[in-house]
Amino acid sequence: MEKKMLVAAQPKPKVVALKMDATFFFERAVRSLDRFHYDKALKYFRKAVEYEPDNPVNHCNLAGILSEMGNYKESNEVLQQIIDVVDPKMTECYFYQANNFANMEDFENAEKAIVRYLEQDVNGHFLDEAEEMLELLSYELERPAPVTNIKSRESLFEHDKARALLEEGSFAKAVRVLGRLVKKYPDFLAAKNNLALGYYYLGHFDKAMNTIGEVLDSDPGNLHALCNLAIFYQHLGEQEQLAELLQLLRKTYPFHSDHVFKLGTTMGVLGEHETAYLLFRRLIKNGGTGSDACLYHYAAVAAHNTGKLDDAYKYWQLAEKLDPKSDIPRFYLSALRQESSHERSLPISYHYHLPFEEQFKLLGRSKEPVPDDLKRDPLLRSSFFWALRHGDADAKLQVIQAFANIADSEVKEALKGFLLEPEEDDYLKRVALFALRSMGVEESLPVLLSGQQEVITAQPISPELPIWKNKWQAVLELALSHMQKRYDMIQQHDMETLWVEYLSRVFPSTPTIHKAAGWAAALEYLTAKMHRRTISYQEVSRRYDISVSTISKHVKSIDQTCGLKQKMDAIFPKFSRYMKQEEES
Repeated sequence: MEKKMLVAAQPKPKVVALKMDATFFFERAVRSLDRFHYDKALKYFRKAVEYEPDNPVNHCNLAGILSEMGNYKESNEVLQQIIDVVDPKMTECYFYQANNFANMEDFENAEKAIVRYLEQDVNGHFLDEAEEMLELLSYELERPAPVTNIKSRESLFEHDKARALLEEGSFAKAVRVLGRLVKKYPDFLAAKNNLALGYYYLGHFDKAMNTIGEVLDSDPGNLHALCNLAIFYQHLGEQEQLAELLQLLRKTYPFHSDHVFKLGTTMGVLGEHETAYLLFRRLIKNGGTGSDACLYHYAAVAAHNTGKLDDAYKYWQLAEKLDPKSDIPRFYLSALRQESSHERSLPISYHYHLPFEEQFKLLGRSKEPVPDDLKRDPLLRSSFFWALRHGDADAKLQVIQAFANIADSEVKEALKGFLLEPEEDDYLKRVALFALRSMGVEESLPVLLSGQQEVITAQPISPELPIWKNKWQAVLELALSHMQKRYDMIQQHDMETLWVEYLSRVFPSTPTIHKAAGWAAALEYLTAKMHRRTISYQEVSRRYDISVSTISKHVKSIDQTCGLKQKMDAIFPKFSRYMKQEEES
């Protein structure tokens, strides 16, 4: 048989084709620069520009190497090309041009360029260097530079203003300022971080998460954003995402004192007390944030929560020395003295304030003006805003009552928004409306009741009453004047509701009112009974200077008309739990 010849298989070529793109030439240029081969670096940077002519970074690199080689004029031509054609928003090119002009001793044009940089650049990355150059140019030209405004300082001023608003608890105002700021300067990440916090404090968690997401999309390693995100995850119960993020934060070793403080407080809030304690001790040792009493409080809390009670006592003593007028260190020192060193107590809050329950109780039941420091406490205020949006009915009632005592523009705005929430109970809205009226809000207000929006005037709510007589109002005002210091806002609201209920049921055969005192006394008596408060006919008789028989007659009339003994729960269905709490307390 004839032998069959086979063709040997050819080996595959092992030559890998080079991918000639802008990145390739950029890397070659950088290697050449490392070896001080400036001619080669220039050639490679030119090639990178040829391959990606629309990428301003390539042009900047080319301008930079030209400047490094002393070709200042050509460098400025490239920079002008960027401003005119490639990317007019790269205002830092004016700063580079100013340096080139200064190196050419063309101080007039250097001044023009640096002024343009200051007046047009938003971010201010070279703000300090630019101000130093201005000082030098003023010396060389023997006159001050004609700077009308510094663009980056505008945003910094607005940001500082917003931060101050956050710190004083004016969250809605801060959100408005920060919202305008990030809309105008989308790359202002610090403003976005604080905007996310503002949303969080107001209870707008979806907006807070979306805003933090935008920050991390731009800067995945932004420590403030990562810390804020961890707090949000904990609040929302996203345990899996939180655990993953905690692994990253545990490995983080920040150098800047602000970052150390931020990470320390975050780890403390997340229950990582040992890590928090080490970070706060490091700050104190290095004198990081100065002699701030709250830093020693945080260190004391971390020590307490890890069982280091002696260290906790020492740090709270230091906090007391630094802030002698505050009740906070004294409160915790007193509590610590009562603890047994052999028993591990529950962790306490890191925030520099009295326990929330104490402040809530003080604000909710206070008949006196609320101290300014409590009104401005940002954590307390954020807790109120959160509870108004996400708490149960009892918590919302207490918040509304506390807001009536705070009575500033922020809480008025929050309550007005509450009136239009479709998911909120009508009764809570009526209480909120009463609170607004007690704060002096007299204009007509839109309210969503039973799914229908209506505008409520300053008169008591009464769809069944086509009129509201002055004598009815006189009864109401007299009762309120007597009850103001003895009854809380919820009870005062009940009294008004009862009066309107009675008049609505008997209309149009409403009784003739000769003396407002008798009816006012009857309303107070019945309100006290509804809230299980001890009261007698003789007591209200003396207070209103009216006979017991007159009060008794009006009490029977209101009771029989409204059916209070049989229908109290029907008329006031939302009060049963609240009244029980009142009785227990």
